[in-house]
Amino acid sequence: MLCAAAAVSLLVSCNVEKKKEPVASKEEVKKESKFEHEVEQFADIKVLRYQIPGFEELTLKEKKLVYYMTQAGLAGRDIMWDQNYRHNLEIRKALEKVNNDYKGDKDSEDYKKFKEYLKRVWFSNGIHHHYSNDKLKPTFAKEYLEGLLKETNTNLSAEALEVIFNDKDSKKVNKKAGVDNVLASAINFYGPDITSNDVETFYKTAYKGPESQPIEAGLNSKLVREDGKLVEKVWKSGGMYGQAIDKIIFWLEKAKGVAENEKQGEALGLLIEYYKTGSLDVWDKYCIAWATSTEGNIDWINGFIEVYNDPKGYRGSYETIVEIKDFDMSKKMKVLSDNAQWFEDNSPLLPAHKKKNVVGVSYKTVNVAGEAGDASPSTPIGVNLPNNNWIRQQHGSKSVSLGNIIGAYNNAGGSGRLKEFAHDQEEIDLELKYGKLADKLHTALHEVIGHASGQINKGVGQPKETLKNYASTMEEGRADLVGLYYLMDPKLQELGLVEDWQKVGKAAYDGYIRNGLITQLIRINVGDDIEEDHMVNRQWVSAWAFEQGKKDNVIEKVTKDGKTYFVVNDYIKLREIFGRLLKETQRIKSEGDFEAAKALVEGYGVKVDQEIHKEVKQRNEKFPDAAYSGFVNPVLEPVTDAEGNITDVKIAQPKTFEEQMKFYAKNYNFLPIKN
Repeated sequence: MLCAAAAVSLLVSCNVEKKKEPVASKEEVKKESKFEHEVEQFADIKVLRYQIPGFEELTLKEKKLVYYMTQAGLAGRDIMWDQNYRHNLEIRKALEKVNNDYKGDKDSEDYKKFKEYLKRVWFSNGIHHHYSNDKLKPTFAKEYLEGLLKETNTNLSAEALEVIFNDKDSKKVNKKAGVDNVLASAINFYGPDITSNDVETFYKTAYKGPESQPIEAGLNSKLVREDGKLVEKVWKSGGMYGQAIDKIIFWLEKAKGVAENEKQGEALGLLIEYYKTGSLDVWDKYCIAWATSTEGNIDWINGFIEVYNDPKGYRGSYETIVEIKDFDMSKKMKVLSDNAQWFEDNSPLLPAHKKKNVVGVSYKTVNVAGEAGDASPSTPIGVNLPNNNWIRQQHGSKSVSLGNIIGAYNNAGGSGRLKEFAHDQEEIDLELKYGKLADKLHTALHEVIGHASGQINKGVGQPKETLKNYASTMEEGRADLVGLYYLMDPKLQELGLVEDWQKVGKAAYDGYIRNGLITQLIRINVGDDIEEDHMVNRQWVSAWAFEQGKKDNVIEKVTKDGKTYFVVNDYIKLREIFGRLLKETQRIKSEGDFEAAKALVEGYGVKVDQEIHKEVKQRNEKFPDAAYSGFVNPVLEPVTDAEGNITDVKIAQPKTFEEQMKFYAKNYNFLPIKN
């Protein structure tokens, strides 16, 4: 789910102490079953916590590496806040000061509403919802906040105060057709007067790297107008966000000193050089160093990664994840990457769109040790890197599944909502018995095979140039379709990944259609269009399949006791439909067919059946569980001797979400309120 090459380095030590592979012990498994995953719930959010299996088995040197990389990640935390919206840091710091200094009645209804708003802002890294992109609306009056600011002697500019309550900058990211997507988006990747046409004009002539090896132009900069000219403000040491980036470099240099081996140290050196220079050519070198490093215990992502928040698909949001390899699960899942060429050869793509040599796809299950930026508090469950297509084709790609995050989600879940929205007991039983495995395999197939599959026709530009605002949802849908096509394939049983491929496939198809056409609607307000790229892709895949199968009643819309269900009647024909859609989706990407992408996304993925939406929201009211979940991070605490040398690293769990947010605000506050 991640793009843009980041920094996953999985390297083995060749000249240091011999060590055991970290694996979860029986004691850790018992601890996991007793562990309290739920922290708290507010608004539409549930906050969870996770453990780090295998951490205690790491050597001291490896623990130091994990610690230094988590510190590097947190050092850039404020970058994500500023990227999300130009007033975010000023607003957050004002709200936090009020929270710390207010001595009045904290049990009043207004203050409780203020506290909930602050928590929502914390969770979303800003004043726009982390998923819907809508501006968060306070349920207290502007006058009440003005009183709090005055009583705590807190400064907040008039513009920042007004924007909390007015309709200005109402969408963080607006990818709708018929509007200027850049002007209509509050994201702080562009100056407030920059238009979509400005962006397209600038990148027609901007440096793009060697002809057959294009850089990810615009990935690490803000495009602004200065003295009438368009210029990039590069995110680097000495440039924009330089104060925080210098702190990132400080910790990366410490990490380089405890690298597991020479090649891992080389990769860290390139990452440091990239942050110092801002050169995207160096970033590509770093991506290649990462893509060709396949062994080791410690893994990380660090950089400007996802481009979903850019309506034009150029700029990457700051993100870090630090991971420890899960050896047992990685061995089991390695079979997918070992057979990547078989999947490519047997896909329903046009022959010209298939890769003749799928290079270096690796898949590993890891346990997260810390996250920051775009990955926290709301986190992905799977990662595929790098994003640059030519690097993927020539040097390969890597995929990881975040095992302890998936485990925490599963342990915190319930079956009530399933029983409400599944059509019958057979569908419920399939989901309860095979659903988790089906989800895990779909994530793996999506990341390992899906994102690595297919190739762009010679002379066709990158998807962000050809498919524009539809590039991200088209890519996610394409990868989903690869997974869906192979989830109903006996090859999975032949490879030893499942015991009953048909039942796993049925559970996967039931769950995908149920989510794509019904249950994901609980996440948006009645009357709204679907806008988040992953939600859009799940609907256009499901809705297109439903329409294509109407003649043969492949998916049936059923009303029972006044409730709507979508029931899969023919799984084999549904697989054929998924195959046809995969073939067309790859053609659109390979040929850069913007109009076909627009027709698919706008025709099937954005608009919602309002009657079904109202019904779904009403049916969901009985469930107390929040629609969204995210995490606090374990706190890594170094143990030092009298000389200040680290002798061990211990793990502590935050008691509350607020405790962690206040800790971060105090210790990782490196940017001014305006950048």
